[in-house]
Amino acid sequence: MTATHTRPEAGAGGSSAVESVSGARNGAGARGRAGGGNAAGARSGAGSQGEVHARRAPGRRAGSAVQGLRDVLALALLPVPLLVATLPVAFAGGGTRRWFGGRGESQRAEAQAARDAAAEAFYELDTAQRDLKISIETINAVDNSPRGRKAAEDFAALGRRIDDVSHAYITAVDAHDLDRDDLEPSVAASARTELTRAKDDLVRVKGELDRFGQGLGTLLGSAETQLARLAPAVERARQALLGASNALDAVRAAGLRADELAARLAALAPELTKLNQGAGKHGVAETLQRADVVLRDAEALRAEAERLPERAAEIDRRLVSLRTRAQALTTRAGSVEPVLSELRRRFSAACWQDLQPVPEQAAVNVRQAEEKLAEAAKARDEQRWADATSRLSTVRALLNAVDEAVSAAGDRLQRLDAVAKDPQQEIERTRFAVRDAQRLAMAGRHTPDPRHARPLDDSVVRLDRAIAGLEGRHPDYWHFLTETEAVRQTAARVVSDIREERGGGA
Repeated sequence: MTATHTRPEAGAGGSSAVESVSGARNGAGARGRAGGGNAAGARSGAGSQGEVHARRAPGRRAGSAVQGLRDVLALALLPVPLLVATLPVAFAGGGTRRWFGGRGESQRAEAQAARDAAAEAFYELDTAQRDLKISIETINAVDNSPRGRKAAEDFAALGRRIDDVSHAYITAVDAHDLDRDDLEPSVAASARTELTRAKDDLVRVKGELDRFGQGLGTLLGSAETQLARLAPAVERARQALLGASNALDAVRAAGLRADELAARLAALAPELTKLNQGAGKHGVAETLQRADVVLRDAEALRAEAERLPERAAEIDRRLVSLRTRAQALTTRAGSVEPVLSELRRRFSAACWQDLQPVPEQAAVNVRQAEEKLAEAAKARDEQRWADATSRLSTVRALLNAVDEAVSAAGDRLQRLDAVAKDPQQEIERTRFAVRDAQRLAMAGRHTPDPRHARPLDDSVVRLDRAIAGLEGRHPDYWHFLTETEAVRQTAARVVSDIREERGGGA
């Protein structure tokens, strides 16, 4: 009975032990599959052995019970090393990284923070460099002065320093994998030092870059102003050319050829091509200057084209007017000879000798004026507007000369008649001019300034001499008139000098 009862107990005890170990092994397997596979194999072997012992012959029950107890103990003890071996794997989650911080994790965190700070500094430096590069390109496109070239050279030198610190930063980042599970604390500390140094260098160069950018304020402002002018200036030049072309088309539609204006407009075509090529090829300053020239020339062309119909009508009016004037002067020139005859009869030769060439010269000038009028009319018919205008100007000058010469003869006779009848009026007129100048020279002074007194004294002497020349049988009245006129001019000049000096002193 005891043996019978013992067997089941042994069997029960052995079964409970197997289940207990199996449960422990299953729990270990749930925590780490790598160690669980070996533990499952051990459990399978131990279970089979227990079943073999449970089915042994009755004659060996006592020994079997002892052996079964040993087997149970073996089954209970055998998986313990395997379970212990699986624990680190289970706690590591399949790797070797620690879960519970410590000095290594602190070093890693500091290194990663240094890496992030360096990355931020690198990004800020790169952004600042890109922005400043745009400013330098703007200055280079506009300003070719020594200051502009020096700014470009200084920026290039800064770029080389930026490349050096950027390379050091990238090298420090690539040299250390701060996310490795087996990162050593010493490596993390070294990485933090290198990345901190790289960040400091990046920040320092960023400061230099910022200071350099602040020093570009004047150059950049001037360049941006010119760039802001560029597009509107080019557009105004294009619109001016279009306006000139439209005005020329309208003139041609009215029957006027305007060949000269068309040639000038065609000469602006290459300039328009260069404007269309833009400042990228020819530079901002040159393009602005070209736009101004094209604008000015095109607007002048448009104005001339719009005025061309009026100009043609004006030329027609001048042709008619100058023809009429030439005819009238031809008639007047015929009256010069009777005037000269009267002068020769009544006055001395000195009064009319200088007028002797007037009739012949008047006839020559009128004939030349008529020839130029014919040339002007031909140029007008051929629509050579500049030539027509030039010829008409010559005609006007010739006719003016004729008019002055013919009028001089009549005026001479009239003045000589007046002075011959009453020279005293001319004398008093001249003396009044001299006395007025003398009073002004003495105003506010005890003695006059020699610069003013001497020419006035000479004028008095000159007037007395001219009056004395009227005595005799055939006085030279023309000489008298020229002398009195010269005295009055001297007095007027002295008055003008005195007033100018006193006005400047005040």
